[in-house]
Amino acid sequence: MLVRDLAWLVRLAETGHVTDAAASLGTTQPTLSRALARIEEELGSALFVRTPHGVRPTPAGALAVEAAQAVTARWTRLVDELAALRDPDSGTVRLAFLDSIATSLVPGLLRDFHAHAPATRVLLSQEPAHEILDDLDSGAADLAVTSFGVDERFGWHPLAEERLVVVVPPTHRFAGRRRLALADLEGEELVTTPVGFGFRTLVDSLLSTAGVSLPISFESQDLATITGLVAAGLGIAVVPEPFAGQSGTVGIALRAPGARRTIGLAWSRRRVLPAPAERLRAFVVARAEGSGAEYAPGP
Repeated sequence: MLVRDLAWLVRLAETGHVTDAAASLGTTQPTLSRALARIEEELGSALFVRTPHGVRPTPAGALAVEAAQAVTARWTRLVDELAALRDPDSGTVRLAFLDSIATSLVPGLLRDFHAHAPATRVLLSQEPAHEILDDLDSGAADLAVTSFGVDERFGWHPLAEERLVVVVPPTHRFAGRRRLALADLEGEELVTTPVGFGFRTLVDSLLSTAGVSLPISFESQDLATITGLVAAGLGIAVVPEPFAGQSGTVGIALRAPGARRTIGLAWSRRRVLPAPAERLRAFVVARAEGSGAEYAPGP
């Protein structure tokens, strides 16, 4: 069985159509069908079943696809690592980062690194914090720009701090206020991220410390969506200051100890970083130390 066969298996599962998978792989439908038959013969199990809309994995196929994804991902990393050994100035880095910093910290960082190492390719993935740590731990990501909350498995270097603010609709009773304490929010409904997200943990901790309990009106994984829900009058929210004013909301300074989140660079301590990833890590750390972590003082 070839690594190529495993990659084809993964693509077929992703598309659910033999014709579409073959076209995306640059091969023919008969060639892909023969490869699938060969894999099924080697494994001794039927991996896909036909449906009115295409094909779907059998239970055995689901196991095979999961294993194929791991093998092909590791093979790709090996190819990249060997290329980096041959040419230290090139190679690929897998960088995961929070959705909520996609338009702020990350673009400037990548612009500066590209000027420093133009031959190094950076593959990006936007994820919630808990998924980022899983990817770092498994090796699916080399580095991550994420909020503080890493444990002893990970290295960490702070890059920026963001104040947290309350956002409300423009017609809200708080819209004219310059500052709010958490106790002022009693009686309001909160729009926030789901349980298990790092930002939800931070907000829950702030409210708990202040002795404030707010009913949750809506949950969303995306902070920009949260501001949209607030603008529609579906609650208030606590968000990082860069999101204040989005969707027509009004941002109000939050007077509370610890009302900020720290953003930093994280990496796994359990493995040696490939040369391109170590180059990016060292660059980002030196950049942060040279200019000082971006910091917004509390109200």
